[in-house]
Amino acid sequence: MFKDSTSVSTFKTPASNTGGNAGERTELLTAWRLMCEAGSMAATYEANRSICKYVHSTSRGHEAIQIATGLQLRPWDFVSPYYRDESMLLAMGFTPYELMLQLLAKADDPFSAGRSYYSHPNSKEANKPQIPHQSSATGMQVIPTTGIAQGVQYLEQIHSSLLKRGPDGELPIVLCSLGDGSVTEGEVSEALQFAVLKQLPVIYLVQDNEWGISATAAEVRTMNAYEYAAGFKGLERMQVDGSDFTASYAAMETAISYVRHERRPILVQANVPLLGHHTSGVRKEWYRTAEDLEKHAANDPVPKLKALLLKHGVTASQLDEIEKTAASDIQAAFNKAVQAPDPLPETVQDHVFAPAAITTEGGTRTPVGKSKVVMVDAALHAVEEIMQQYPEAILFGQDVGVRLGGVFREAATLGEKFGAHRIYNTAIQEAYIIGATAGLSAAGVKPIVEVQFADYIYPGFNQLVTEISKSCYLSNGKFPVQTLIRVPIGAYGGGGPYHSGSIESTLLSIKGIKVVYPSNAADMKGLMKAAFLDPNPVVMLEHKGLYWSKVPGTLDAMTIEPAADYVLPLGKGNIIQHAHPKDTAQGNTVCIITYGMGVYWAKAAAQKYPGQVTIVDLRTLFPMDEELVYEMVKQHGKCLILTEEQLNNSFTQALAGRIQQTCFRFLDAPVFTLGALDLPAVPLNTGLEVAMLPTPAKVAAAIGELLAY
Repeated sequence: MFKDSTSVSTFKTPASNTGGNAGERTELLTAWRLMCEAGSMAATYEANRSICKYVHSTSRGHEAIQIATGLQLRPWDFVSPYYRDESMLLAMGFTPYELMLQLLAKADDPFSAGRSYYSHPNSKEANKPQIPHQSSATGMQVIPTTGIAQGVQYLEQIHSSLLKRGPDGELPIVLCSLGDGSVTEGEVSEALQFAVLKQLPVIYLVQDNEWGISATAAEVRTMNAYEYAAGFKGLERMQVDGSDFTASYAAMETAISYVRHERRPILVQANVPLLGHHTSGVRKEWYRTAEDLEKHAANDPVPKLKALLLKHGVTASQLDEIEKTAASDIQAAFNKAVQAPDPLPETVQDHVFAPAAITTEGGTRTPVGKSKVVMVDAALHAVEEIMQQYPEAILFGQDVGVRLGGVFREAATLGEKFGAHRIYNTAIQEAYIIGATAGLSAAGVKPIVEVQFADYIYPGFNQLVTEISKSCYLSNGKFPVQTLIRVPIGAYGGGGPYHSGSIESTLLSIKGIKVVYPSNAADMKGLMKAAFLDPNPVVMLEHKGLYWSKVPGTLDAMTIEPAADYVLPLGKGNIIQHAHPKDTAQGNTVCIITYGMGVYWAKAAAQKYPGQVTIVDLRTLFPMDEELVYEMVKQHGKCLILTEEQLNNSFTQALAGRIQQTCFRFLDAPVFTLGALDLPAVPLNTGLEVAMLPTPAKVAAAIGELLAY
């Protein structure tokens, strides 16, 4: 029974047409030309290794399945190629010259302007399939690509004008190309699980050449992708000889038609030879035997297609002429690409972020006649207003659905109000929750997602670092990722070692994301709106101890709830308490730079020093209001940076270094830092927790020490 369930195809591929009609002959000749171009490109790169100095891979051996796929994709489709898919790109209409510009990291590289590797495309060209940013991390594209399919499905459900269709109303399909080695990765499993759960319109094309750099298939896996797919109930699967062009074309024609019309996922495993090197830097002769190379060469798709064309009546001289022309054209394109200009050094900082949508505070922060609300309700109401105004907005994460509405009730009632297609639960899949937003954003959906506790964000870091943070920069501004990632954070009295941690320093080490950290209800709502509207990835840290103002001393976190039109731009700090001008003039004051729970520790401690303490609430950790920070430090000459995080190698210490470098001539004392003890985790016992964390008493002692200078 087990053998039958894994070796018998669950999807029948119709036999390809072998009649030799004129249309098929034309298609075969197109494939032959593209194969000749790909082969000439590989040979040219190999012959010019000193010029082609950047690491690259070629498609030799994989041409048939790639060309068969690329020829059938349409401009309203989405595709995520992987780093060996140059033949697929050629078949989609990209020119050899365009690909070579990326190979040589030239300024006119249409994908990344010289920032990313060969065959790492992204494209918004109207006449070609849409290609979001593609990273080099193998398998990492599977979650974002599944997110595209998730977005396409949602836009279908709401009949959105954002959904691009074909001229006759044809629906888009999403294709994710990957190598066999990456199928063993856990994040691939998360994506497949979600795709079958939601029945998404996606094709997973696995090109299996039985090598993962120097590791053979037998060394690293117990089954191939086709067999693996049998374990995902609801995932159709196919196998095809990926070195046979006609078989590949028929298989992909069937798979594309199935997904385009049935709107369900399918996995296609294409068995292909590996005829080139793993990359230009990892040579095949270093680890492959002559016998293995001969075995793969026997499956070369190029002579197979040539033999088929001869059977169709094409003469050998015609084929030779096409091959000769391809070689000449490739050499000319290469010579031209070599002479193309390099990027200008002054462009190196372009497109880290897309321009922010909200740059000034707007709307009514304190409406007349309104009552104070707790932070969690301000956040809830902000999301509700967003969902009402933007039909493309969705919210998902663990336990945010209709039954619970979040473990802190931060999404309560939203499921009932907006339906399960917009507010829904996910499995415990932080990688998918975070990574899917890259694909959703590319499809035109505006996702809000939640990681249940900050301590559990780490499985999603791979996607946050590899895919989301780099997308805008490496796509030269074409694909910023609009996503709002909500993360409850911080200690709140006995939460223990896995529900109380602070992660801001780790987040802030990632370039290409924004991090906000509100300390009161009004800021929460205004920042939530601005973060949602920002075209860039924003992580919103929401302190659990401030959600309900139940922690002693945090009642001021409750404020009048701003009106629905209120927005607060990211990167603007706030002075929540001013020292007395007289004390400042006498040099008897200190400024405290803090955020989150630190605001309330600072306010409590400052009561011991009336008139002597200015408190700055950063509100946004990146971008940070450095101008305000430096202004306050220069004004007071003494500075304490207060955080809940462990101090060693932290954001707080880094900020202290910048302050000392910028404000050295104005300082009357060293920049003080105060945070949690450098322990691996927050202990469960509340007494131990207090001993680890800052307290008003500890802050007051630090203020006194600073004022004594």
